[in-house]
Amino acid sequence: MSLAIAHSRAAAGIDAPAVTVEVHLANGLPALSIVGLPEAAVKESKDRVRGALLTSRFEFPARRITINLAPADLPKEGGRFDLPIAIGLLAASRQLPKEQLERYEFLGELALSGELRPVRGVLPAALQARAAGRVLVIPQDNAAEAALVSGITVLPAGHLLEVCAHLGGQQAIPPYQATEAPQPAPDTPDLLDVRGQYHARRALEVAAAGGHSMLLFGPPGTGKTMLAGRLPGILPPMTDQEALETAALASISDQGFAPGHWRLRPFRTPHHTASGVALVGGGSHPRPGEISLAHNGVLFLDELPEFDRRVLEVLREPLESGRITISRAARQAEFPARFQLVAAMNPCPCGYLGHPSGRCHCSREQVLRYRNRISGPLLDRIDLHVEVPSLAQPELRAERAGESTAVVRQRVAAARGLQLERQGKPNAALSNRDCTRLCPLDDKGFDLLDMALDRLGLSARAYYRILRMARTIADLAQSDRIEQPHLTEAIGYRRLDRERG
Repeated sequence: MSLAIAHSRAAAGIDAPAVTVEVHLANGLPALSIVGLPEAAVKESKDRVRGALLTSRFEFPARRITINLAPADLPKEGGRFDLPIAIGLLAASRQLPKEQLERYEFLGELALSGELRPVRGVLPAALQARAAGRVLVIPQDNAAEAALVSGITVLPAGHLLEVCAHLGGQQAIPPYQATEAPQPAPDTPDLLDVRGQYHARRALEVAAAGGHSMLLFGPPGTGKTMLAGRLPGILPPMTDQEALETAALASISDQGFAPGHWRLRPFRTPHHTASGVALVGGGSHPRPGEISLAHNGVLFLDELPEFDRRVLEVLREPLESGRITISRAARQAEFPARFQLVAAMNPCPCGYLGHPSGRCHCSREQVLRYRNRISGPLLDRIDLHVEVPSLAQPELRAERAGESTAVVRQRVAAARGLQLERQGKPNAALSNRDCTRLCPLDDKGFDLLDMALDRLGLSARAYYRILRMARTIADLAQSDRIEQPHLTEAIGYRRLDRERG
């Protein structure tokens, strides 16, 4: 009778709980059973491990083998446990020394040839392995991702034999040396490409500085999508914590994480036919949806009224809380979703309401029916309502004018720096109590805001959103106090409220 223990990590949402792989060999008829709530891919690992061991010229024990994946009530999925199971089998059968296994954590899928294939969710596992003080042994293709976590030793291996030679003391695997983190690509879209639209460009700067959500509306071809695509370029650089959170979410998604996207803010653009599950995430094994994959970045919804209304309603809670909880009968997963919403829409069904050509013939009832596809509660949660009008021909023919992305990014970064120094978070994340403390107004300011509340019929939520925007505009002006021009500009960004009022 022999017992060996190897350490690994499961995937449970954005977390990577520890899994102890216990391999027990006993006398009896040859058999192999895997217990500990394994799913189909894990149950199939016995065939992959058997083939990998035999191909690598190891002996597969002809005994009664029991493999326990503890804790027993944690679901196990994927091929990530192939490598620790193989190492445990070799240690239990005394083909490898088992004294050193406590120092390591193993992740990796085995090919029948013994080669190691990459797995999903390595970055969360690396964070937890660092906290546990263990060395992480993973496939070579996952090494660059795991090395983004500072202070952890990563041993990349291409074959099972390399891992066995390292554990047996024959040939050590050199720790992976991380290269310099890639910088954002210099060919990102530039604001100089946008002709005219100075009001919309200013609104984009305010949204970027405070992390505010924004709705762009106007006729087709006026630059709404161009403006939205240039928002990530003017956002301030990501902090280490933000970069790790964003990369961890991408790591557990179906697309996986590309190390070349490190510190690049995500820009997600789901099609208007996307379902609610595609936006918030879900499935029998909960995966992050578009709103979580846009964490610390931008979620752009083009043709907003074309989305199913029930799909749009799922955005209401994460817009306020910055998190999304997915509940299933057997499990629950929580994902961060602090995204910046940018939406675009036409002013009417044909798209040309207010166009100088007068080509719109939509009736008032048609316009109202079109706009009512977006519920009032959702619209109330969007900070800036910005009109993007048609451009005159001289503006289209003019040379590129206005400020570049680099210049605007500097102002945005300075304003965001003031916010982080003052309250430790962007203005868009301020609570109502924070607004009362950090957004004081003088008597003239209160009078102006009261008049706007009366005339526009604003809700209490819109009241505080105006205060947050005014605070951001003051930060862009490097002003300690909110002045009347700052408040007037913030009220001006509630365009759809003015139309309703």
